[in-house]
Amino acid sequence: MRRIFIIINIFFLNALALSAQTKKPESDIDKKVDALIAKMTLEEKVGQMTEVTSDVVSTTTNGVHEIDAEKIKEAILKYHVGSILNVSGHAYDRKHWYEVISTIQAEAAKDRLKIPVIYGIDAIHGVTYTTGSTLFPQEIAMAATFNKEIAHKAGEITAYETRASYIPWNYSPVLDLGKSPLWPRIYETFGEDPYLIKTMGASIITGYQGNDVGDKYHVAACMKHYLGYGDPLSGKDRTPAWIPDRYMREYFLPPFAEAVKAGARTLMINSGEINGVPIHASKYMLTDVLRGELHFDGIAVSDWRDIEYLHDRHHIAATQKEAVMIAVNAGVDMSMVPYEYSFYNYLVELVNEGKVPMSRINEAVHRILKVKYQLGLFDRPVGNPDDYPKFGSDEFSQVSLNAATEAITLLKNNNYILPLKKDIKVFVTGPTANTMRSLDGGWSYTWQGEQSDLFAAGKNTILKAIQQKIGKDNVSYEPGASFDSLKNVDDAIKAAKNSDVIVLCLGELSYTENVGNIDDLNLPAAQTQLALELAKTGKPVILVLAEGRPRIVTAAESKSAATVMTYFSGNEGGDALANILFGDANPSGRLPVTYPRYANALVNYYRKNLENGNSDDQHGYNPLYEFGYGLSYTTFSYNNLHISKPDLKDGETLTITVDVKNTGQREGKESVLLYISELYASIAPDTKRLRGFDKIDLQAGETKTVTFKITPKDIAFVNDVSKTVTEAGEFKIQLGDQTQSFNYISNTVPSRTGKL
Repeated sequence: MRRIFIIINIFFLNALALSAQTKKPESDIDKKVDALIAKMTLEEKVGQMTEVTSDVVSTTTNGVHEIDAEKIKEAILKYHVGSILNVSGHAYDRKHWYEVISTIQAEAAKDRLKIPVIYGIDAIHGVTYTTGSTLFPQEIAMAATFNKEIAHKAGEITAYETRASYIPWNYSPVLDLGKSPLWPRIYETFGEDPYLIKTMGASIITGYQGNDVGDKYHVAACMKHYLGYGDPLSGKDRTPAWIPDRYMREYFLPPFAEAVKAGARTLMINSGEINGVPIHASKYMLTDVLRGELHFDGIAVSDWRDIEYLHDRHHIAATQKEAVMIAVNAGVDMSMVPYEYSFYNYLVELVNEGKVPMSRINEAVHRILKVKYQLGLFDRPVGNPDDYPKFGSDEFSQVSLNAATEAITLLKNNNYILPLKKDIKVFVTGPTANTMRSLDGGWSYTWQGEQSDLFAAGKNTILKAIQQKIGKDNVSYEPGASFDSLKNVDDAIKAAKNSDVIVLCLGELSYTENVGNIDDLNLPAAQTQLALELAKTGKPVILVLAEGRPRIVTAAESKSAATVMTYFSGNEGGDALANILFGDANPSGRLPVTYPRYANALVNYYRKNLENGNSDDQHGYNPLYEFGYGLSYTTFSYNNLHISKPDLKDGETLTITVDVKNTGQREGKESVLLYISELYASIAPDTKRLRGFDKIDLQAGETKTVTFKITPKDIAFVNDVSKTVTEAGEFKIQLGDQTQSFNYISNTVPSRTGKL
């Protein structure tokens, strides 16, 4: 064991040495920052590292939240606060945002050095706290599109509308591995697969930041939550995870590494703890890995109150002052305090006492000021209201509608019951049928999204979209159940009997973080009972699942004629679903998570071979639906899988091609997923892993050739001493129903073919 630790330490020392050798030359912005830091007092520097919530500088009168003159004066002129975040209570209109940001920046201009404040917001699926904005599908649904271009375009529009709200910093994207279905933030992730997450994440980051993050249409992205947040052992938010270093590097780290390469300017830290170590206290994670290995040079900001929680919750700091010392020395640059100025006071004391070196303060402040310069805040602290004529436009709504349409996933279609005809009688029922909360999810107008029906009143729920599609006279409605109890079920059954088809909408109400914690992954019993009672009518049931995580629906799903997953598909999700149900759009979504069949059978698709079971084992891998599954109203065939060479060697590239044909009668989009598995390795190999994907559009009868290029790096894994390696041996390619094998031949790593 000692030998392993020595190897790991040597690895990190070498990485740090390499980092020092490859340090970029100082830019013009770096020189400006250095000159400004040379003028700053300790108090001004620590102020830049302090972030408070808007409540600290606001006053509420008759429900109206306004910046309080004395409070903002105290924040800026006394404490030199560098950042403010969040909203007070509910979404603001653009006019109010202009007043808020203008007042804050005007006060900052009165401070000695006139350093602008950087304002941050959680615009995680559109500008969630600005009325009239374009709300996109949540990340889990965006992942289901398997469409990098849609993610990029959504990022561009979100950045445009965030800047139109005069805010330059977006706490997005979430790059956590959505591994535990119980976790209430699954819907904020791009799913369970590292390759899908890193690819979609990089696409949305480049959309947010553009070619010039400082122009008036782009914002600084914030990759979060670094690192290992999405796999708590209990499934509850902000609870401990147990993740070995090798496992962390194999599955959790790649999305963040890719985000750094994509140029993400900022990063937010995991609120939890891993192997007993809170990430906010981990110098290994925040300095050795993040800075030394990934070469990230942007701002690392804490999450909400997480430095004080080192004392209050984690109990690794005996006092709040010690908590500040531990976190800052570990590598936290900015503290989302967020309610008062204790962080500021403690940090000033700690520097004066020599417990936090001035070099660490200068390092953090340099990163903060550099991002402010990159964003153009010194030249343009407040935007021009007239620069954003497309805010909330029909053009932007159409992009959201397209995203929702490509996200919605058809999971079952017995006897091709879908698409439905438009001249039939439809009974719509279920708790998610007539609320925008089950389309938008959390972080929508408010933190928990509980006011979505108010703020999105002009958008169509599932019920309203169906009524609009085929006429109110052809649609009947009874809720049948709330989210956890039956409601006039006899009326629902009666209405169902008078219909041709039942559209049963089950799932979840909006939630996020701790509020979304559950003790049982099963869908609440009342919803399942409603499904079973309606099935007894003999009418075909179209089961629509509007949910943020894969709740267990096995009993209800077994009675459906068709099953459709809508996720939290955003403001246009109702219209997108109606278009699909009635054939005006062709579904093309694919599951970005494995949908479990049972509550205690939670295995991700990249399982180990031991998890597959065998002929004598009835409890092996047997999900309701596997990652990557999804149906269409047309059919596709895969043929002519070809590889450019039978052997891949060091320094070479393998070209993989396959012909995909639309063999049906209508146009359709197909996500072409490339899986590669190594047959034998020194670490038990995954059954298969996603190594590439592409989304193509095919007319009926049309064939396209899809090409992927693979290098040895793309099929590497992390070995038992936390080193990324590609071992020689045989690899299997899978594209659709086509398979092909190739060998990787290494000059340095022995073969693992299993042959003597």
